[in-house]
Amino acid sequence: MKILTVVGARPQFIKAAPLSRALRFRHTEILVHTGQHYDYEMSQVFFEGLDIPRPDHEMEVGSASHAEQTARMLAGLEKIMLDVRPEIVVVFGDTNSTLAGAMAAAKLNIPIAHVEAGLRSFNRAMPEEINRILTDRVSTLLFCPTMAAMNNLRAEGITFGLHCVGDVMFDVAKEAALKLDHGGLTPAILARFGVTAKQFLFCTIHRASNTDDPARLGAIFDALIEQGEPVVLPLHPRTRARLDQAGLAPRLAAAKHLLLTEPLGYLDCIALQRAARVVLTDSGGIQKEACFFKVPCITLRDETEWVETVQCGWNVLTGAHTQRILTELRLAALRERHFCIETEFADGKAAERIAGKINRNELTPPHI
Repeated sequence: MKILTVVGARPQFIKAAPLSRALRFRHTEILVHTGQHYDYEMSQVFFEGLDIPRPDHEMEVGSASHAEQTARMLAGLEKIMLDVRPEIVVVFGDTNSTLAGAMAAAKLNIPIAHVEAGLRSFNRAMPEEINRILTDRVSTLLFCPTMAAMNNLRAEGITFGLHCVGDVMFDVAKEAALKLDHGGLTPAILARFGVTAKQFLFCTIHRASNTDDPARLGAIFDALIEQGEPVVLPLHPRTRARLDQAGLAPRLAAAKHLLLTEPLGYLDCIALQRAARVVLTDSGGIQKEACFFKVPCITLRDETEWVETVQCGWNVLTGAHTQRILTELRLAALRERHFCIETEFADGKAAERIAGKINRNELTPPHI
């Protein structure tokens, strides 16, 4: 089959890495990079580090408002799809690239496969939640990472084309861990930042609900400054800009335990997460990765689409509340954690399952 795959942001590059290999073993894949994440640190370094094939089409959409960015993608993707004439379009996750790929394909009556379908935070103020819901409604094949995601779709009346396949991010994380261990790479990565395993924190902050709200951003950094442990914190370009705008730069410069750095490649991130005492993040993917590696996670959000990480005890939600963050950092070693995260999420074979399910016999009509 001829398959067109749409990616545009770092989480999608990670998910595409194992699936692209599996698809190309069975099918013909055309890879489109929308350019939602467009600079080297946010894009090309991930393609290189994950051995993702060079995109066949690079749209270079760049940064803009949600509406403008999605509109640019829709127009560009429609032209590409009309030219390529794929038999199915594959989209990942919940970004504007996901929605644009799904909408362009739906308008052209091309079947859609949604990888990571069925996730719900139940907060429609999140742009990602809208993207998930709309993409699921027009998708033909809905590849769910967990049974909770399957049940979300069934509760919404979506019952056709559902497949619980496990989590492709676990496939990649498992490969990365093996590469780090076999290559003995982790000590050098820790030495680069001057930290010791289990004696530092790893933190990422990029979500607009945190970065674009000075009160939330300030509260998070109050906690990071006050707690005193070394913190390795790769800064998203938006986060760095907002910190400057909020006038926090002098406080950060004075807090020598905050080890601020540019965005990191995938292997570096995995090495640091595995070695950290606690991970703090507002990322969906990093919540899961921390759980994969059995590292306590504090999620700097008020809700999560990955409810399983909270239910099993590896993750806790604090929002952007200074004292809650500090309390959870103190309690991290004491929390009860009960089931094996690998059993719930995956066995490292999700990409193979998805590639096997993408065939003409599975292409039932989409549910509207």
